[in-house]
Amino acid sequence: MGFRCLIIKLHVQILRVTEEEIIRGLQSGDEKVFREVVDRYQTQVFRTCMGMLHHREDAEDIAQEVFVEVYRSVKNFRTDSKLSTWIYRIAINKSLNHLRKRSRSRWLQPFEMLFNGKSEETVCGSGESMPHAALEKKQRMQKLHAAIDALPERQKTVFLLNKFEELSYQGIAEVTGQTISSVESLLHRAKVNLQKKLWNCYKKECL
Repeated sequence: MGFRCLIIKLHVQILRVTEEEIIRGLQSGDEKVFREVVDRYQTQVFRTCMGMLHHREDAEDIAQEVFVEVYRSVKNFRTDSKLSTWIYRIAINKSLNHLRKRSRSRWLQPFEMLFNGKSEETVCGSGESMPHAALEKKQRMQKLHAAIDALPERQKTVFLLNKFEELSYQGIAEVTGQTISSVESLLHRAKVNLQKKLWNCYKKECL
């Protein structure tokens, strides 16, 4: 076997580390495995928290709590679901708990923060110097935020997981504990509710 083929074979073997082996490493307290899990899922966890909370610092804090919970609770993890599904579920539950505890506050940060971490001031500038098109976009985003935040809890959850995490209906069902048909129904109702509130926004393709 040539050297190139040997390297490829070793690389494939590394990629084939099973989820069961990762879980066993976590359950045995292997810090290296834990760091690898954090590296693998931290972006998705932050985006999930950000989608629920709309506040960067809160999302960062809750994301940290998620991995603390993973470390503490992994010994009780049951392999009847995927590790990623379990982590998503923790992120959603902690975000929802935070929302219930947090007083109803206004949030004005656009969904662009989910992808580039920039503040509205950085992206658009101040209101006085902001070009008309940018100001109009900012206002549409604010309306979109408010409309999504006003959705019933279950509709909001499935909408965010589908739209921003791009999870399949099956994946959303596993994360939320809903049936696939319930996920389809909730997502449909979420879109209908948003369309009623944001018809002009839909026409301008802000979703």
